[in-house]
Amino acid sequence: MTEELVRYPIPTQSALEPPEDWARLRAQCPVARVQLPSGDEALLVTRYDDVRQVLSDRRFTRPTPDDNAARVADVESGGVFNSEIATILPQHGEAHTRWRRMIGKWFTIRRMNELRPAVEAMAEQLIDDMVAKGAPADLKASLGFPLPVWVICDMLGVPDADRDRFARWSDMLLSMTKFTQEEMTAAQVEFGTYMAAHIAAKREHPGDDLLSALIEEPEMTDLTLIATGIALLVAGHETTANMIGKMVAMLLADRRRWEQLVADPDLVRPAVEEALRMDANAGFGMLRYLTEDVEIAGTVLPSGTTAVCSMAAANRDEKVFGNAAEMDIRRSPNPHLAFGAGAHSCIGQPLARTELQAVLDVLVRKLPSLELAVDVDDLRRIEGLVVGGLKELPVRW
Repeated sequence: MTEELVRYPIPTQSALEPPEDWARLRAQCPVARVQLPSGDEALLVTRYDDVRQVLSDRRFTRPTPDDNAARVADVESGGVFNSEIATILPQHGEAHTRWRRMIGKWFTIRRMNELRPAVEAMAEQLIDDMVAKGAPADLKASLGFPLPVWVICDMLGVPDADRDRFARWSDMLLSMTKFTQEEMTAAQVEFGTYMAAHIAAKREHPGDDLLSALIEEPEMTDLTLIATGIALLVAGHETTANMIGKMVAMLLADRRRWEQLVADPDLVRPAVEEALRMDANAGFGMLRYLTEDVEIAGTVLPSGTTAVCSMAAANRDEKVFGNAAEMDIRRSPNPHLAFGAGAHSCIGQPLARTELQAVLDVLVRKLPSLELAVDVDDLRRIEGLVVGGLKELPVRW
């Protein structure tokens, strides 16, 4: 570890390519001092084995308000990091395991297989609507955003007609620098009030949805149900909506990739995994608060350290992935860390994979001539949010 203090998130000019500093840090400074938007310092971990080690270590978990952890953003911002959601949902130990077990029943392979035809039908409808309006079109607005919203709303039994409200609340809860504290506090109150009313209605008239099932669990208090509903709505649409756009952009950035998929649709599954690995605009990464000293890459990280695990940087580690900087849609195996690792790995990853595969299957079949309507260099990143994405994805066919 050097005395250099790196600004984090590390700036980059490209919407799809990683910062040049990633390779340098992995090679020369795998545990780097970084300054967060709040001005606080943390340690950034960028090598694959090190990131996996920290994320898989059950001693370490997400920072809680009781920890003296580095703040991602200052007291006037930070959205989800300053949200009560972090204090209500169990973050570690047996309570966290039980919470994940209750939620995980709704993300099994069997349920995803049952859901797949409906996701494909929704994708077909959205693509048909986009085509009917004519090219060029914004694929993110036409397909990437509405599909995951519809899916997660259906799973939670909430009306997808409210999706614009969910998008606004999600943006605020995922903000680092984009909104004021007053705006984010108001969004949290509005979202909580909405979810409380929805859960009360589900108690009176339960349905075949996740929240109705969770209401029957004795450990699920009203506050936990509200926080769970908000967390799943935010995570269940924002990340996948952005990933659909980034995945398609990466595949269209080099026309040969798209033509490979059109010629061999069986490549859809490995192409999705490779897009997840190659995502250089994945967002902030995962925070861990170290409650004990731990040695990482020859450096002792003392107790009380806040570590930032960059899964996106780790997914470019040349020691794990051959030709790591190249997108290979035939790559197998592909043990990427896009969904994290260990006890806090993304619980919704089976749903995300199902949606991404379904969307790509339908797109390749219905729009084999799809192409970018702008130069790759003209694609624009979303700024100021915890999750990474593109502002829009202009396409034609």
